[in-house]
Amino acid sequence: MHESHETHPVDPLRGGVARRTFLQWTGAATALSAAGLLTQAGRAYPSESGRQVRLGVVGGGFGASFHWHEHPNCKVTGVTDLRPERRKVLRDAYRCDTVYDSLETMLKQARDIDAVAVFSGALDHVKHTRMCMERGWHVVSACPACVTLEEAEELLEVKRKTGLRYMMAESSYYRQEAIFARNLYQAGGFGELYYTEAEYYHDRGDLTRLAEDRSSRFYNPDGTHSWRWGLPPMHYPTHCLAFVVGVTGERLTEVTCYDWGAGPAHPWVADNTYGNPYWNETALMKTNQGHVLRCNVFWLVADSGERAQWYGDKVSLFMPKAGMYEKIARKERTAREEPDTQLIEVPQYWKTAEMVPEAMRHGSGHGGSAVFISAEFINALLEDREPAVNLTEALAMTVPGIVAHQSALKEGERLKVPQLKERG
Repeated sequence: MHESHETHPVDPLRGGVARRTFLQWTGAATALSAAGLLTQAGRAYPSESGRQVRLGVVGGGFGASFHWHEHPNCKVTGVTDLRPERRKVLRDAYRCDTVYDSLETMLKQARDIDAVAVFSGALDHVKHTRMCMERGWHVVSACPACVTLEEAEELLEVKRKTGLRYMMAESSYYRQEAIFARNLYQAGGFGELYYTEAEYYHDRGDLTRLAEDRSSRFYNPDGTHSWRWGLPPMHYPTHCLAFVVGVTGERLTEVTCYDWGAGPAHPWVADNTYGNPYWNETALMKTNQGHVLRCNVFWLVADSGERAQWYGDKVSLFMPKAGMYEKIARKERTAREEPDTQLIEVPQYWKTAEMVPEAMRHGSGHGGSAVFISAEFINALLEDREPAVNLTEALAMTVPGIVAHQSALKEGERLKVPQLKERG
């Protein structure tokens, strides 16, 4: 869904990293910051490693917006896309002259690849991940990890059989505000974080043009609908669910989901391969710690972007929206006065993060997350460890949305979310 190729600071109203972001907070939060507890972004880059990771990149749309080639221990050694113009985009972006006309050709011919970044269409993520891992290549995949429960099980099986590394490139995990919230949670700053609201809004725009413009990304070159056409909103939940799973580590265990599909009669909801009648879906999800998440994914809305609000009994944190500032409001349990707040700036973690090699310490797309995603995958391979958003975490951010859509189709029936994870 997200197709931005932004690699430099952008307009504040479009949610880029050029804007200065702020929080309102109190003395207790300041004390946590002074103790250095809010400054970490991840494990340090293993600069002593002399190993080189040889990376292939699949998909010249969103796949061209990352920074693998800037990591001193990574070299892009092959790129591929079915479309010639996108192959050129990849070739230019990663300065790689080894270009394949398909993933299948890369699988047969390449002899200098250790890992692959799979950024093909969502319906091909599992198929392409399996093909690459069975070939002996580690995989970082675009989100969502899968779109059915059967595919989730397939990923677990291929991971078990191959023993290779898998990472999902989820941007919300590494947005600057999410890093801050994760640190604040780990430092105990929220108190009990009992409720979260998460939103992903990606408006489809002019509906007449949506139906008629065959040059848009909602159509394939042959004029047929692309995988994006009519995609159930909750089949793309990870930009929201990462704000809980990736901040507190909790698991979402049950869900009830409501829909809005009674809007304009349109082929988007009347004629799609998913049988999806909904423009928008809203889910209430319960965590394994008895906390609640309200999750919105909307395709038809006068709004845009991703954001979250975390509510604790000591501190609440609000991400920015359309130029508004985040706010941290703190109130002592025994206090009755209004929360005492002051304005502070959110750290731009990419400027100093030890996990990001110096050459990658610059602004990047999706709230500054792209350099972190790129660095974490390569760092994990260098250290022979699981990435932060490994397969178990990826499924925890994906599967609840699949079940949520099932709930919406059953008029909001409360359903249990299967807890899928790697064995061992």
